Amino acid sequence: MPSRSAAARLSTLFAAFLLSACAGSAASTATTAPRPEAAAPIAADVPSFAGETPPDSWHLLDLEADGVAGISANRAVRELLANRRPSREIVVAIIDGGVDTAHAALAPALWRNARETARNARDDDRNGYTDDINGWNFIGGADGQNVHRDTYEAVRVDVSCRRRAAAGSASALSSAERAECTRAAEYVQKERQEMTQYQRTVQQADQVLTMAVGALKTALGTDSLTDAAVAGLQPATPEVARARSIYQQLAAQGITPEVIKKAKNDVSSRLNFGLDSAFNPRPIVGDDTLNLTERGYGNPDVTGPDASHGTHVAGIVAARRSGEHAAGVSPARLMVIRAVPDGDERDKDIANAIRYAVDNGAQIINMSFGKSFSPHKAVVDAAVRYADEKGVLMVHAAGNDGANNDSSTNYPSPEYVGGGRPNLWIEVGASSWKGGNALAAAFSNYGSRTVDLFAPGVAILSTVPGGTYERNDGTSMAAPVVSGTAALLMAYCSQLSAREVKEILLTSAIRRPNQRVTEPGGEREVAFGSLSTTGGIVNAYAAVRLAQQRGRCP
Repeated sequence: MPSRSAAARLSTLFAAFLLSACAGSAASTATTAPRPEAAAPIAADVPSFAGETPPDSWHLLDLEADGVAGISANRAVRELLANRRPSREIVVAIIDGGVDTAHAALAPALWRNARETARNARDDDRNGYTDDINGWNFIGGADGQNVHRDTYEAVRVDVSCRRRAAAGSASALSSAERAECTRAAEYVQKERQEMTQYQRTVQQADQVLTMAVGALKTALGTDSLTDAAVAGLQPATPEVARARSIYQQLAAQGITPEVIKKAKNDVSSRLNFGLDSAFNPRPIVGDDTLNLTERGYGNPDVTGPDASHGTHVAGIVAARRSGEHAAGVSPARLMVIRAVPDGDERDKDIANAIRYAVDNGAQIINMSFGKSFSPHKAVVDAAVRYADEKGVLMVHAAGNDGANNDSSTNYPSPEYVGGGRPNLWIEVGASSWKGGNALAAAFSNYGSRTVDLFAPGVAILSTVPGGTYERNDGTSMAAPVVSGTAALLMAYCSQLSAREVKEILLTSAIRRPNQRVTEPGGEREVAFGSLSTTGGIVNAYAAVRLAQQRGRCP
């Protein structure tokens, strides 16, 4: 699951630009005035944030102390954990697309398999994985090659259905299997149509920005533009004035050359790989794809060809302070497990990744990925049961489709095939720094039964490959905020079990049940409390304080 589809994000931004252009002025980032406090609320409404962009690392800040509705992690450390050191080391497994292990803020935080000797081509600890120093890569081959892109699961299901039909075995399908085949075919067709539309939008946005930039460069006599130079330009002609207006409106919506570039790459990847039924990179791995219980395949390259998503996720959990950049939420160690390609992850790999994390000492597993089809869900369920029985907390991103998970599919899901749920699973939606009626991120999935709580997931500043930092948004960012908060609790409050940590996080979430917000993926106003089981946002300060009040964090 990407932090968000870059193409979808650009499409939303460009639609806002067109709306503002029709209105004849740049779109304002101001939102509605703060709503009056509802009668007897558990917590007052979060007012609209006054600025155009949030402070760096806003997700760590406190509403009262800093004016933005973060998780109060800095306040927790400053007021409740001052002059204390963690009483135990906590390992958080990052199941993702890879992590830049050379990043200066992440290298000191990496989990190290002390029973394994690096690069000696021997499985020293006899766990079935040779040279797994920092974790394991389940989408790589023994020869060192790696899967970068893969198809969507719907495409794989559709291909399988078509093959069975061609072989004359379609009649042997159950009614449920036939329904799934129909759903997969419709899903693939819809995605292709949507990507084609996104492709046109990206081209249009690129054309508009390129024309504006070209006119402004000519007017300023420069090869490069800055916002300050554009703002100070005195247009000599109506054409230049219009170019400046367009440029500033695009900038106000967050449409930059970099955003357009990411959207182009996103569309290209989805059309040429994710939705290409003829594409199959799995031979690179060399496993038996029909053997869903096979283990031991892969390689120790936990960075892979594109570690941008996983690096950002890892930094949110436990980056160490580096220069002017804040640390992650917790002092945890990071176990890196690569199992998520650019495309949809495979059930077999996720099941093995969960088992690897449990068997090698992770107390928390962060899962910032998801998909709409899971043909081998029972295999994943078995691994989830294993983690649950071993007392490992699992934190999963709810998804970025603006959909109600109570009535739509998003895998892996916390409902077992045949009924029942894991005890140690937390499903996370994304909240925004904007507050007001935009408190719930517009893209976030939600569910009064299936999503447990929300956490900051918009404009989150964190580590990216190459030693740098970027802002990203998505429930992919919200989940590691919760994983980091759980790790903070476990590290300082060593008496707590995973079950207690989950209960404390949910109980202490700051509830704002009556705040009216725009329903994610829609336009109508709903109560924020209706979007999750708790109706709240995770809060590190409240969680630590509750643990201390219970005498579980001396």
